[in-house]
Amino acid sequence: MTLPLHLADSGEAADLAAFLGRLVHYDRAAAVRLQAGGGALAVFGRPPSFEVLAIRTARLAEPATLDLTVSAGELLESVDEAAGTLRVPAAVTGPPWAGVLPPRGGWQQLPGLPPVEAMRAAVGAAVAEFRGRDDALPEDRRTRAERDRIGRDIWSRTVAGTELPLRAVHAAQSLGFLRPVRVPAHGAPAPGAPGPHAGSGPEAVALLASGSWLRLRTAYGSVALRRPGGGLGTLQVRPV
Repeated sequence: MTLPLHLADSGEAADLAAFLGRLVHYDRAAAVRLQAGGGALAVFGRPPSFEVLAIRTARLAEPATLDLTVSAGELLESVDEAAGTLRVPAAVTGPPWAGVLPPRGGWQQLPGLPPVEAMRAAVGAAVAEFRGRDDALPEDRRTRAERDRIGRDIWSRTVAGTELPLRAVHAAQSLGFLRPVRVPAHGAPAPGAPGPHAGSGPEAVALLASGSWLRLRTAYGSVALRRPGGGLGTLQVRPV
């Protein structure tokens, strides 16, 4: 695509660039799936280690339609924050996850999600526990396999009695999705918060479920993952 996509404003461009930068930080070869329809652009990525799909949406100033997988790094380089535009790079062969996305609809809110501050505190405590257990390992057990075992034990724990694993909250925090919503003086969320599929208002944090999928939604983006033992559920396989 040679013509640029026009985002709604520079704030949308800055938030999208920040999201892409975090993905590239975790994986320099990261790919993202782009889907645009009408006035919204959805960007799907999969940061390594967290085992979740990350979803960031941005409002478009002009309607557009597209569906393809591209390099996250090339897309990041194309974002012009001042102009509020981006140029879509050439499509790449998508990784397997890019062909299987969460369903578009059918999401139902689940109860029991704690406040954002409590989730951030839980992640901080888990990070401290991991470091403590890692430091306590004797030299002959200081292996990648043992560290992975400790990580699985900690990050597979669920949050406050919900089905949501702690690793999903860790992913949301690491990707910048759990930061405070910018609310200007007139009381409406500032540009870029929330996105078109993120809910509305500064308290738009929720745990949702649809078929075999769970989704932690915040004002800055979502993380989605398969429910334990969920089977095939309502998977949507879409052309790449």
